[in-house]
Amino acid sequence: MVMSYRCSASTKLTWILASLLILVRTIQVRAQLPSGFINIDCGWKNGSSYVDDVLRMPYSFDGEYVESGVSHEMLPEFMADSENKQEITLRSFPDGSRNCYTLPSTTGKKYLLRATFTYGNYDRLNKSLDGSLFLFGLHIGVNFWATVNLSNWDPSLTVWKEVITVAPSNSLSVCLINFGSGVPFISTLELRPLLDAMYPFVNTSVSVSNFQRFRFGNVNTFITRYPTDYYDRWWDSFSMSKVDYSTSMISLNTSNNLESLPGNSNFSVPSAILQNASTRDTNQSSITINVAAGPNLGANDLQLLPIFHFTEINMTNPNRRFDIYSKDVLMFPDFSPSQLQVHSMYKSGQFMQNADGYFFLNKTSSSSLPPLINALELYSLVRMDNLTTDSDDVNYMKQIKTYYKLARTSWNGDPCSPREYSWEGLICDHSKSNQNPRIVTVNLSTSGLSGGFAISFMNMTSLENLDLSHNNLTGAIPDYQLKSLKVLDLSNNKINGPIPDSILQRFQAGLLDLRLEGNPVCSKVKDTYCSKKKKSIPILLIAVIVPVVLISLLVMMCILWKLCWKGKSVDNEDYAMYEEETPLNIDIRRFTYAELKLITNDFKTIVGKGGFGMVYHGTLENSDEVAVKVLMETSIADSTDFLPEVQTLSKVHHKNLVALKGYCQNKKCLALVYDFMSRGNLQQLIRGGDDDGANWEQRLQIALDAAQGLEYLHESCTPAIVHRDVKTPNILLDRNLVGIISDFGLSRAFDDAHTHISTVAAGTLGYLDPEYHATFQLTVKTDVYSFGIVLLEIITGQPPVIMEPQTVHLPNWVRQKIAKGSIHDVADKRLLDQYDASSLQSVIDLAMNCVESAAIDRPTMAEVVSRLKVWLPAVSNEKQSVSASAWRTHSVDAETRKQFQLMISDKESSFISGYTDGPSELNPLSGR
Repeated sequence: MVMSYRCSASTKLTWILASLLILVRTIQVRAQLPSGFINIDCGWKNGSSYVDDVLRMPYSFDGEYVESGVSHEMLPEFMADSENKQEITLRSFPDGSRNCYTLPSTTGKKYLLRATFTYGNYDRLNKSLDGSLFLFGLHIGVNFWATVNLSNWDPSLTVWKEVITVAPSNSLSVCLINFGSGVPFISTLELRPLLDAMYPFVNTSVSVSNFQRFRFGNVNTFITRYPTDYYDRWWDSFSMSKVDYSTSMISLNTSNNLESLPGNSNFSVPSAILQNASTRDTNQSSITINVAAGPNLGANDLQLLPIFHFTEINMTNPNRRFDIYSKDVLMFPDFSPSQLQVHSMYKSGQFMQNADGYFFLNKTSSSSLPPLINALELYSLVRMDNLTTDSDDVNYMKQIKTYYKLARTSWNGDPCSPREYSWEGLICDHSKSNQNPRIVTVNLSTSGLSGGFAISFMNMTSLENLDLSHNNLTGAIPDYQLKSLKVLDLSNNKINGPIPDSILQRFQAGLLDLRLEGNPVCSKVKDTYCSKKKKSIPILLIAVIVPVVLISLLVMMCILWKLCWKGKSVDNEDYAMYEEETPLNIDIRRFTYAELKLITNDFKTIVGKGGFGMVYHGTLENSDEVAVKVLMETSIADSTDFLPEVQTLSKVHHKNLVALKGYCQNKKCLALVYDFMSRGNLQQLIRGGDDDGANWEQRLQIALDAAQGLEYLHESCTPAIVHRDVKTPNILLDRNLVGIISDFGLSRAFDDAHTHISTVAAGTLGYLDPEYHATFQLTVKTDVYSFGIVLLEIITGQPPVIMEPQTVHLPNWVRQKIAKGSIHDVADKRLLDQYDASSLQSVIDLAMNCVESAAIDRPTMAEVVSRLKVWLPAVSNEKQSVSASAWRTHSVDAETRKQFQLMISDKESSFISGYTDGPSELNPLSGR
């Protein structure tokens, strides 16, 4: 349908004037913004920029900064509550494990970078409120920055993350990392250049993430930002975020000009912010500031740095002196703020291991006035340990990507770092820990390349292996002068030009493996590089002569060996000669390989497969039954778990921990010898075989047994031990169904000085602590989460991840079942309703408490043991013959259903901002 419009001259003039006015306003706004400000509306589909009506800032299309992702809008019902245009759109990244925005920057310059996330149920999956985990990661460059956790989060609220960092090159990347717990997305990105002198503790090795930034005094806007703050930092109003502020604090303000003390301008806090302050009534002596971590924040691992800003604005009686404490640690004694001069106080480089910020400002005995505070900044440490790829290699790979128009999903962000996200087809050299990784191998075989040989390959001075085979490359090979190149595979292309002398000379000298078969150029020459033989003459000579010599030597050695050891068992002597000469310094029996063969009847009966090998049944000389877990020669080189398991098990002794009888330390066979558990493991009991799966009392007793074993590891071992792989297959059962914790191959120990260990991901799918999976930081609460999954398996008889009709994590399955029905709908049918409803409810509550997303919200294993001990006697006293229907009261079911529905749909309403690992709510946003 075509529609035509007719305008009068006056109407046209009005439109022209209006357009000019809009243009002038746009130019004025752009002129007012500091140089280097970048505002990106992620997901904005219009290629042109626009000026936000409220913020008066220009926002641009994100297509020039990112190569992947899908644009979306939040659902219409959430748009009405959005006070700014850019939060309506977003970009999601359903494909790839890492997707990156690349922003222009100046090498070595400091920047404030801010990202916001407003879900708005754009995908109609209600992901933030369906009870499942919804989280993904953020990287600043090649280093982990924060986790965006939207689990159980109101979809209309905005999460924001902010980091201060140093640009490593002429570009700064922000990457979204898919943890497998929800599709990553982003709403806005904002970049703000800072002065080099600002935040002096930030450098190429240390960045900081905003935990909290407060301004004090009677301020009537939630957030103060640009233009009040020239650098567009967001300052929360302490008076508006604390409900008891008006009754406990007194506001001061001044209109006088403020000055920074010489050498104290590292933070450039605006005078408009410092001209307000908070104090107490003169008959009170202290100010307490408690800045708590958010509900979705794994705060145990935060390292915080507070920055206090003071200036005396009371002109009548300046006698004010006070001490500044962080919890019970004195940070700054006997401090007195100067009149109308700014003091910024912080401990350089001293990040505190706190889960939250808890500060006291205490009046000294010589002071006539109580403490005062104008502003507070609190940052968490972001380590920048990973090095970026050599900048030249990065530029050359980007040129190659553009030249061949490659659209590989993994080819964004840094090519080599972090290692787990390196570009497909590249091999990088990370061997020099203090130098940037270099690209040594590029494999673009069968990649659909066409055109000539990209000149950028010739400039990569560390490149050793280049495979461009099976493409459609044409033309000639360039005059390649790089001495690093060892393999050049151009086979099966359409190259027809001459071969440069530099290439031929290196090939003829045996320094380069050149492969050109399948190219037109080979119709003119018949050298070995055009045949299917891929070795030059010198290499072939070496390849033939060396094996012949080695085989001859081996034959002679075998003859001598047979002569010297004639008459002895070949098999036994093979292994006997590989016994380690120096035993482990532990007080348990050491078995030889020959002894293992004897007690296992030549490894006849397999009873299972353990963490690092097959498990065999055996019988000792005294008729004790044992289980022998063997790691054979083919896997020994890859094993890092054997020695830790031996050393751990030799030190722990508890009735609910598997007893280690001995070990075998042979270069070709490592083994552990345990007590044999005749009833198998807990998983087999509740989900397999012809057994009835044990009754409710037996299951609770096994749970208590396992909990007591874990409690011993956590509380009684010095240093404490974290199992790291708690699951039903690792809870063994003796003939009396006593639960025994086993498989310590992943265990780690830590002392009080280290509340966590940063390590690689470990454990089993379905049992993994989401905080650990996101941050790789290990605590005792990691085991508590896994034990919660075990409890749910005991209750339901279901696996930790249910695959049909659709994949769902067991805690979410339980929530959904109870929300729609009753607690009895989740009980294992093999229990035949023979359980007490109140006991079942209590154990469900405990299990769900153990699997809280935030570790700080989970109980300790000591608390778990205590609660199980209370319920078990009650279960034992119940008569199993009592009808299950007598326990099923409608009041219990209704209340339970109500609690779980609230658990799924509850919305946050308090103001939280700026957390490192959890969502930060902006509702409402000042000026938005």
